[in-house]
Amino acid sequence: MLIKQAPSIRSSEITPKNLYLRRREFIQGSTAALVGAGLGGWAADAEAQIPRTKLANVKKSPLSTTEAPSEYDYVTSYNNFYEFAPGAGDGPKNASKNFKPTPWSISIEGEVAKPGKYQLEDFIKPYALEERIYRFRCVEAWSFVIPWVGFPLSDVIKRAEPTGKAKFVEFTTLHDVGRFPAQRGQSLDWPYVEGLRLDEAMHPLSIFVVGLYGEVLPAQNGAPIRLMVPWKYGFKNIKSIVKMRFVESQPLNTWQKMARNEYGFYANVNPTVDHPRWSQARERRLPSFVPNRRTEMFNGYADQVQSLYAGMDLRRNF
Repeated sequence: MLIKQAPSIRSSEITPKNLYLRRREFIQGSTAALVGAGLGGWAADAEAQIPRTKLANVKKSPLSTTEAPSEYDYVTSYNNFYEFAPGAGDGPKNASKNFKPTPWSISIEGEVAKPGKYQLEDFIKPYALEERIYRFRCVEAWSFVIPWVGFPLSDVIKRAEPTGKAKFVEFTTLHDVGRFPAQRGQSLDWPYVEGLRLDEAMHPLSIFVVGLYGEVLPAQNGAPIRLMVPWKYGFKNIKSIVKMRFVESQPLNTWQKMARNEYGFYANVNPTVDHPRWSQARERRLPSFVPNRRTEMFNGYADQVQSLYAGMDLRRNF
């Protein structure tokens, strides 16, 4: 498949740096992703509280956009993560300072020949890490450009060997009020659940993420492992995953269950389909809070993914 690169943005749109990363918040989101990347010796360094530890042996991916990345401090300080705090902003960062990503395991269940439960390091170990610079577009109409570090979701799926009945993949976030204090409330129906059609999950752009900017993934960004499907709105990219389940029928994702008229299963970025409470025609490339960019179909990845939806009514299947 020929992967076309998105055009560069103007230098005036590149996010300036003006925030400072607090070391403890980074360290508390780090341990499991580093262990999973084969850096078991990092445990001693964690006790010494070394900030922003690099991930080793990360190769560059040709699937990256050519756009300049947004600044690290904005990407790690403006988040949606309802398990920590409601709404977008620095609430999740502030509330995640005591998050402990160990122990961590991931289950593979359902219509597969090789189900199993893996410790995070065993789950990640077979895969080479690569940096993918992707556009990130939230349903609330704000966006970033982020250099994620991860590996293809398709590699995990091939390893599990789905049966002929598997049509969808359902993902589940950890449910643990000790580590996610906001799960004590009723803002959402816990645990958080998302899903992809199997061909979407197998697409070369779909990845599991364990880091960003060449470093381990902070807690507020979904440590220790999250999904990234760059042509879909942010809520589709589930964080802190503990289970993959291969199923025959379309899963009911969390936001569909909470507000079916506002959040569909597909969640493809689409400037022609507005959210009931705001337009999706334009977006705010943070740190600007002015809608300073035109939203692109499939978040600028139309050439790569539009064939997945041939013949579908994307206004009905939003």
